Amino acid sequence: MSATIKASQGAPYSRIYGVGGERGNRVVSNAEMCTIIDSSDEWIQQRTGIVERRWATEDQTPLSMSLVAGRKAIERSGVDPSQIDGVLVATGSHTQQFPSLAVSVAAGLGLKDPAATDLSSACAGFCYGLSLADSMVRTGSAKYVLVVGVEILSRQTDFTDRGTAFLFGDGAGAVVVGPSESPGIGPVVWGSDGDAADVIWTDEWNAALEAGKKPVIHMEGNKVFRWATTFIAEKTAEALEAAGLAPEELDVFIPHQANNRITDSMLRRMHLPESVVISRDIRQMGNSSAASIPIAMEALLESGEAKSGDTALVIGFGAGLVYAGQVVLLP
Repeated sequence: MSATIKASQGAPYSRIYGVGGERGNRVVSNAEMCTIIDSSDEWIQQRTGIVERRWATEDQTPLSMSLVAGRKAIERSGVDPSQIDGVLVATGSHTQQFPSLAVSVAAGLGLKDPAATDLSSACAGFCYGLSLADSMVRTGSAKYVLVVGVEILSRQTDFTDRGTAFLFGDGAGAVVVGPSESPGIGPVVWGSDGDAADVIWTDEWNAALEAGKKPVIHMEGNKVFRWATTFIAEKTAEALEAAGLAPEELDVFIPHQANNRITDSMLRRMHLPESVVISRDIRQMGNSSAASIPIAMEALLESGEAKSGDTALVIGFGAGLVYAGQVVLLP
């Protein structure tokens, strides 16, 4: 007779305790961008809504930005760092295959012996991390989890590509997830379509470097736009339904900050009431991939547009093609 394996048991639910962000120190206006590519401020704003983007300065790295965002999230959470026993870092900007960026973040924050790993889910990475953190807390494999999304995409940008060069920004965002007596993170709606993996991609690092080039991002913008405004728009409704909420019960919508036109298309399909606060952080930030949602979340809370306890729908989508979304209560 086989032995019975004991299962771990954690908290009944989880929630976000605190959020922190760090933006690239260099502000790059559309006017400056147009000295690099043949474009105009009017064209960029009409196509994406971007007015300016934030780029990392030489002293800013994925690690340094993650540490700033992580410290802010921990301080605001009220959680003692000694209680954080999990670290998840979503990024496409860590240039080492191993060790993970997560272990360096944990060490830099003085965390002792946490589980730590990186996630490679592009612009959906933060929402993937949020779902995994929720599961870790509820199954008892961790009590408090730090989830970080960080990107320095300006260093992976092809400045000869007029279609993508103006899109990207750099930053880090982090949240602390921990136990709760009531639901604070709803069921995740997620998936992937590997048949479309060649729609957004980066050069293979070794091949590019051997050729004397830097690996850069490539994207078939029209295909991405169609996918996001049709399929992903449907998934936003599914995430809301999975949380058991009607559109009028939502307070805030924080989609991945990819393109204001994509956000507008989603809103038309979701039929949200005018009272819902919509994140438009892309205007000042650009597209910061895995970092965009937590950075935008922090901005809404700091500005007072959103408040603690609000219900917020978050959804990330990008290279893979991958997506993930859920409803959360803001910290």
